[in-house]
Amino acid sequence: MERALLVTLNLKDKKTPWKPEEKASELAELAASNGAAVEEELIVTRDKISPVYFIGKGKVQEIAEICAQGNIDVVIFNNDLTGTQQKNLEDIIAVKVIDRTQLILDIFARRARSNEGKIQVELAQLLYLLPRLTGKGILLSRLGGGIGTRGPGEQKLELDRRKIGERITKLKRDLESLSLQRATRRKQRAKFSLLTIAIIGYTNSGKSTLLNALTGSEVYTRDRLFSTLDPTIRSYVLPNNQKILFADTVGFLNELPHHLIESFKATLEEAVHADILLHLIDISHPKAKEMEKAVYDVLKELEISEKPVITVLNKIDKIENNEIERFAREFYNAVPISAIEKKNFEGLIDRIVLYLNKVIKLYKITLPQSQARVISMLHEAGHVVKKEYREKDVYLEVELPISFYEKVKKEIRVIK
Repeated sequence: MERALLVTLNLKDKKTPWKPEEKASELAELAASNGAAVEEELIVTRDKISPVYFIGKGKVQEIAEICAQGNIDVVIFNNDLTGTQQKNLEDIIAVKVIDRTQLILDIFARRARSNEGKIQVELAQLLYLLPRLTGKGILLSRLGGGIGTRGPGEQKLELDRRKIGERITKLKRDLESLSLQRATRRKQRAKFSLLTIAIIGYTNSGKSTLLNALTGSEVYTRDRLFSTLDPTIRSYVLPNNQKILFADTVGFLNELPHHLIESFKATLEEAVHADILLHLIDISHPKAKEMEKAVYDVLKELEISEKPVITVLNKIDKIENNEIERFAREFYNAVPISAIEKKNFEGLIDRIVLYLNKVIKLYKITLPQSQARVISMLHEAGHVVKKEYREKDVYLEVELPISFYEKVKKEIRVIK
């Protein structure tokens, strides 16, 4: 376990809903989530950023003394550093210096289990590293620069800009290929069913716990940031026997760097293509409102903020009953639940059924009796309200997802 010193910059004129202490606390959670032992935390207040050292040189020398006396292995800044700033800081402090993005990338590298997740991590690492290269080449003994240096970059390779550029091009092609494969699977799912509800939310809000509790699956969960990176999809049968899909997604974070969102768009595609978003909020966290805004900022960047959203207040087991009522008023039309104790799941399912009415329509359909495959598909995709066998045809009144009907309408005949 590496001993870490954390540095959070507080710019006097920069207005933000997050206090410096709250930003520092989240950085400490990120560091601990990645296996570091946080020994010291500093909040440095300045009027502006130093282009040479990011903070003042005097403060850098003070940090160097703390590191020498406390046997500190790594200094983690709560902001992005330029390559020059990072090099200058390491020259004085004489230990490894990384920034918030590098820390997040290293966490992602540890968590990535699928081939696609590992490709996304390596791509994000290289895109981060490329503009920070100096000279004609660099020994990438710690590609990504994070604690423990896990993941695809854990190898000593001498790559120049051209070779890194070639690797980035290949990784992007690989991701495009995997994206096409996933699009094909999604198309098959859409053909034979099924409405998809993507579970989104701030990291560690309980998304995987909720997926497990609803569907009986065994997705890895742990009380730490970014415990799940790869998306997971599980089926669920509603009380009216209609089958739907729940998709777990990677957690969001305040001020998540733009290039990380770009690199991980493939992981977030399930949210992009979902019919409904289930936005999970950790109501026991003091920054619940700010976390809600951080999630919506990412949704806007993904251009999906207009999708139907069900707001779910999770972890009510950690707060008092009167607090639950207050939060229910603060968060408009929200459903309070406890995923870990399976509290108020009935209310959650009722809300999901209510929202499904916004994306579902009743269709009156006639089909030849020989079209058994299509009839079966309609049963699977929707809720059959009425079914009559006539001379040669089958008449059905069925509630279907509008998006599903648009994809299969050529195969069926609808009575206007």
